Amino acid sequence: MKNLKTCLSLFIGLALLSGCGQNNPPKPATPATPATPATPAAPANRATPPAPAAPAAPAAPATPPTPTAPATPPAPPTPTPAAQPPVPGKDVAVISTTEGDMVIEFWEDAAPATIANFKKLATDKFYDGTAFHRIMKGFMVQGGDPNTKDPNNKAAYGTGGPGYTIKDEKNSHKHERGVIAMGNTGAPNSAGCQFYICLAPQPGLDAGNYTTFGHLIKGDDVLEKIGNTPVGPSSRGEMSDPTKRVEVTSIRIVPASSVK
Repeated sequence: MKNLKTCLSLFIGLALLSGCGQNNPPKPATPATPATPATPAAPANRATPPAPAAPAAPAAPATPPTPTAPATPPAPPTPTPAAQPPVPGKDVAVISTTEGDMVIEFWEDAAPATIANFKKLATDKFYDGTAFHRIMKGFMVQGGDPNTKDPNNKAAYGTGGPGYTIKDEKNSHKHERGVIAMGNTGAPNSAGCQFYICLAPQPGLDAGNYTTFGHLIKGDDVLEKIGNTPVGPSSRGEMSDPTKRVEVTSIRIVPASSVK
């Protein structure tokens, strides 16, 4: 019985397979052509950065107004030649003596009036034939007294003058070796024509009322020779009266460029 059922099942199955083989198998449906995907919208272009706008040309600066030229000040009156101060560095004094020549450079900025007076006296030959009447070794040599032109009038040496006095022009220049300064009576504004040249630094004179106005730039050996002149006691009792005459033959004011 069991075998019969099995056979029957096989028979039915074969019949079904046979029927299926006779009919044309349906063609598989042509798969639908997939729709062409829509062209995606172009992505929004990242905007090309706009070219930077050319900067506006800066406005030309306004032309400044032409400044009005200041009024030309009136020209000062031209001083007379006598009033013109000497030009600094343009001339020097050559002191010629029986012992040789010395050259003095002026400090024009320190004592212009004193220098102008010295130059005038020299140009007028006031000093020619005078002598160094007071010589103190290690201290100074003094000259410029017109009374010394007379070798027989030694009692009056140191008392002469030009007939006037000049104002003091005390300044910061110290009394060093070779510095020239004006002699005076000790009273203010009492200098006139006498001068001295230091043989060594004299700080004691710096505190006094003396006008320094230049210094030696040539002839130090001559200054030394004069300073070593033998001396005896003067009328005042100091050892300063030279036993040998040391004469100033001339003082010339010449261009500095002419002195070699």
